[in-house]
Amino acid sequence: MNLSVNKTEETASDSVEAAKNASNKKEKLADQVMQNPQVLAALQERLDNTALTPSSYIETLPKAVKRRIDALKQLQVKCAHIEAKFYEEVHDLERKYAALYQPLFDKRREFINGEAEPTDAESEWHSENEEEEKLAGDLKNAVVIEEKAEAGETNVKGIPDFWFTIFRNVDMLSELVQEYDEPILKHLQDIKVKFSEPGQPMSFSLEFHFGPNDYFSNSVLTKTYKMKSEPDKTDPFSFEGPEIVDCEGCTIDWKKGKNVTVKTIKKKQKHKGRGTVRTITKQVPNDSFFNFFSPIKVSGDGESLDEDSEFTLAADFEIGHFFRERIVPRAVLYFTGEAIEDDDNFEEDEEGEEEELEGEEEGEEEEDAESDPKV
Repeated sequence: MNLSVNKTEETASDSVEAAKNASNKKEKLADQVMQNPQVLAALQERLDNTALTPSSYIETLPKAVKRRIDALKQLQVKCAHIEAKFYEEVHDLERKYAALYQPLFDKRREFINGEAEPTDAESEWHSENEEEEKLAGDLKNAVVIEEKAEAGETNVKGIPDFWFTIFRNVDMLSELVQEYDEPILKHLQDIKVKFSEPGQPMSFSLEFHFGPNDYFSNSVLTKTYKMKSEPDKTDPFSFEGPEIVDCEGCTIDWKKGKNVTVKTIKKKQKHKGRGTVRTITKQVPNDSFFNFFSPIKVSGDGESLDEDSEFTLAADFEIGHFFRERIVPRAVLYFTGEAIEDDDNFEEDEEGEEEELEGEEEGEEEEDAESDPKV
């Protein structure tokens, strides 16, 4: 009986060993085949003649090749983490250079608000159409001199409605501004960008500085955008640089009856028992630019937002980024409209390139059709 059992075990062991040897021989053979140039050329020709998606092509590759591809993905993840560190250092550089820009922005604020007058050297600027503007200016001066003689010169302080004009010029911002927001925005004196301090989580803040007004008592309204510069653990290949992940507004101390973010409505209620009707008043949300300072809060427990909330939050992030990257650094060009013309030209160039590419693709399709005898 024991001899029979031992013989069975030996037979099973021999079978396992034989299977391992066969598997090893197959892998070695596959490697030898893949190193044969003629075999590779034949495989490539076959792939060229077969319409395969990238994923289905990968599935056709030998196990040894797939293993090397996995190694490349490991390297790609490491690259993403290095890229994240790069962007952290970029943020440090932005903070450093923001300090260098600030004296210029402070002088800009002084000129805008009439706190200082530029010298002749500071106000000298040669435009492309200088001769035409000089001729037009001479004619205008003749009219102005005559008007001054009649009514006297009006003393204009600084550059009136500077920031409000930018809001009106930029479509992204003008869409948020309601008619009742306009008188408030005319009190806006400056917009600043502040970067998080070294060692703190990556973020930036927008500061909106207002002069005394009849609407709220705050002199500064703030909006802080929190950022993340690290690859997602579940999808590291999606990393393309820092992204805004949350934002915080501030409390506006509205003066009595001046809160434009709410409106009062009247509603009639009927008593179920007595049948009497009464009128009640209640406050409901109202469209306003100043809702910008009361953003949707991103849930910290991982709970997903509904589609409308996600769209609103994405638009909010885009506006914050636009203030930081475009409006604050180039304010005078958005005031004059020159930056807007540049943006429009850039968009037109992109559309032109897309149309040109589409035309080339259509031309290639026509050439293929002509050369194909089956068509």
